[in-house]
Amino acid sequence: MTEAPLRTDRRRLGSGGPEVSAIGLGFMSFRAGSGPDDEKQAKDIVDAAIDLGVTLFDTADIYGPEHSEILLGRAIRGRRDSVVIATKFGNRLDRGTSPDGRALDGRPEYVRSAIEGSLRRLGVDHIDLYYQHRVDPRVPIEDTVGALAELVQAGKVRHIGLSEPGPQTLRRAHAVHPIAAIQNEWSLFTRDIEGETAPIARELGIGIVPYSPLGRGWLTGRVQSRDNISGTHRDHPRFSDEAFDRNRALADTVVAVAGELGVQPGQVALAWVLSRGHDVVPIPGTRHVGYLRENVGAVGIELSEDHLRRLEGIAGQVAGHRSARPEHLGTEAPQADSGVQNR
Repeated sequence: MTEAPLRTDRRRLGSGGPEVSAIGLGFMSFRAGSGPDDEKQAKDIVDAAIDLGVTLFDTADIYGPEHSEILLGRAIRGRRDSVVIATKFGNRLDRGTSPDGRALDGRPEYVRSAIEGSLRRLGVDHIDLYYQHRVDPRVPIEDTVGALAELVQAGKVRHIGLSEPGPQTLRRAHAVHPIAAIQNEWSLFTRDIEGETAPIARELGIGIVPYSPLGRGWLTGRVQSRDNISGTHRDHPRFSDEAFDRNRALADTVVAVAGELGVQPGQVALAWVLSRGHDVVPIPGTRHVGYLRENVGAVGIELSEDHLRRLEGIAGQVAGHRSARPEHLGTEAPQADSGVQNR
């Protein structure tokens, strides 16, 4: 039986970007393998998501590496016209063995090779939204975006995005070719984007796609002891012994608001992200259809002024850095040499 579609208007990413559902589906959790069991689970959740009205599916070549793109490509067969595919490049797949020791690579020649791999694994002839996953601090952003613009002109990419760009890098990138969306962490627990990046994105007409909108599980209310921490996040700074009790207490505020509304804590957390603006499209990830339905159910939840005030009360109090690799966040690319850009 087909589920009811999302009770919301579509949201457009950027002034000229794709129109998508208000909540997307992050596919990072499909990275452990691409065998028959993984394929069935991926197919089940993609079918359920499309039937629920979800149109934005987000992956990356480094998830696995490669497994996530392969599984998403198989899962959308026969339904390609119903989805907007976003994927990312820039983290080298040969990170430990690359000849020059690069982990990040934004060189134009790498951009051109990375897109071919993603198209092949996804089994499509174009990517709807192609992000640079992390800015390469050794390559001018003008060169990277110039190469991406060539892919748009060639019809291999429809729209360009950046993940975790520095604010001035975002300005410079947009001056080369319109950036449709940025992908940054944004949740009740992570508010960094609100300082410079979100205002610049809005000034330029760029959409915002928050990842980890559920605080890596904290905001679902399901983390009550260290036994509840997923293997993915067991070593994350916000689940350390020093941070655990403080962050659980903060998450209890979300649990309390959810109880008053008769909904799930994760739905409150997602409703808060959705309330940040009509240009915001969060992409919570899950492998489970039940959690997918819960996430989609956040659309339409109304938070009162009192609820919003109480949720705002936990801002800035979270313990632990938001990333185990902070050196790759908000990186500013070097200036282009002598104004010569690869367009």
